Amino acid sequence: MNGLTGAIPSSISELSKLSMLDLSGNKLSGEVPKGMLTNISGLQVLKLSENNLHGQVLSGNLSWGNYLRGLYLDSNHFTGKIGTVSQGNLETLISMDISNNLFTGVIPDWITNIRGLTELVVRNNSFKGRFPCGIAQFSVLDISQNYFSGPIPSCLLNFQISNMQHLHLGSNRFTGSVPNFFRSLTIILTLDISNNDLSGRIPKFLGKLSTLRILLLRKNNFSGSIPKQLCKLRDVSLLDLSNNHLSGSIPSCLQNITGGHDLAFIKRGGWGFGFSIESSYHYESTNFGFRPSIPTSETVETQDEVEFTTKTLFLHYKGDILDYMTGLDLSCNKLTGEIPGELGLLSQIRALNLSHNQLTGPIPVNFSNLANIESLDLSSNGLTSIIPSELIQLTFLEVLNVSHNNLSGRLPEMKAQFGTFTKASYEGNPLLCGPPLENKCTIEPQVTDPSLKEESSEKWYDIDMVCFYGSSSSTCVVFLLGFVGLLYINPYWRRRWLDMVGGCFVIPPWLDKQHQLVELVV
Repeated sequence: MNGLTGAIPSSISELSKLSMLDLSGNKLSGEVPKGMLTNISGLQVLKLSENNLHGQVLSGNLSWGNYLRGLYLDSNHFTGKIGTVSQGNLETLISMDISNNLFTGVIPDWITNIRGLTELVVRNNSFKGRFPCGIAQFSVLDISQNYFSGPIPSCLLNFQISNMQHLHLGSNRFTGSVPNFFRSLTIILTLDISNNDLSGRIPKFLGKLSTLRILLLRKNNFSGSIPKQLCKLRDVSLLDLSNNHLSGSIPSCLQNITGGHDLAFIKRGGWGFGFSIESSYHYESTNFGFRPSIPTSETVETQDEVEFTTKTLFLHYKGDILDYMTGLDLSCNKLTGEIPGELGLLSQIRALNLSHNQLTGPIPVNFSNLANIESLDLSSNGLTSIIPSELIQLTFLEVLNVSHNNLSGRLPEMKAQFGTFTKASYEGNPLLCGPPLENKCTIEPQVTDPSLKEESSEKWYDIDMVCFYGSSSSTCVVFLLGFVGLLYINPYWRRRWLDMVGGCFVIPPWLDKQHQLVELVV
């Protein structure tokens, strides 16, 4: 973690008593001296991470000392295929991280047959083919962002999968369905199988993985509805089901997903060296109990890393921050129905994305209870009604997107965080009005007299119906009595009334035949 430049001096290889070498986080370039892994016979930890080193450091016939326990070559420009090991005791190797390089070819069998190897990270290289089987008992396996193909290898079961805490298979070319042996992941914390070509339904047994904290299934071909069994994953903090073909409604029981209440990703000394080997892949239950007599120095660490979309950005979350980041992403599916109001009970959530679905109905008012939310995306649905003014209470809301819906009415006042949102947050809703949109809302008439204002605000359904029927009946009786009185005092109008009434009656045929005169007096 300095600004060291240039090549690694070859004279370091002459330090035969050296136990640990950490040159990470610098700007070193060139190739690794050939004798570094062979001449330093007592070397236990070698960390060259995050530099600009290159060359085929793992090609050819490899050899290293008998005590190497941690090898960290990640985040450089190393190339070539991984060769074979011709010399050295492989059984001592515990952790190997060669991620974020340019390695090619296949993973050789000797790596997965190191019995003591519990942590293997080869993320973001160009490895291909099938992942080899072996006898290693991995607690951490990260082979994401490569070109592995075929079904998810069933031989993972051979790796004592019940000991697996972190399994990253994302961004490869795996096909088929989620294998049944995943139900044996009884202590799993992170499961990433995103961005593959997996299909079928999301298995219900995933809801039984009670220790799960991060579940990433995005960008596959999963279909069917969201299993309600996922609601049993109460400790899940990141759940990403986006970019699939899921249908049906959003289970209201997702309110049960509240995130973990303990620090599962806290950094711990992994091996108990006397100095601490920090690793986010090692948790409180992991301790390798090797304690040579060397000075205390907390210098080596590798961190767990996942990717999640929030604030319209595809971000990397690494290490301890995973204990505090919570999010739910169901975007880019075919979900229908209304947004369950129960999602407003996810008070700890920081990112909620329901965009690009077929959701209808209003935005739940109790979304105002999402006190910690920073990103809320409800765009490209069929939502109706107004935007609840109560959302102004969301003081941490940094990104809001409700564009391309059928929302209407006046926008909430531009107060607090709502004062920072531009018209891009609301576009595609032609019936919305008010700042920052150009559509102006209709001005209501001003009433200066408070009593008149109160009276004008009354609705027809506020009238006392008993009084209404009583006054109507009284009016009818008064009118009838007045009409009768008029006929009584005026003979002319009385005669005209009797003639009109008499003209309304028809003489029956039987009376007409008798030539009888009928006089009707009313």
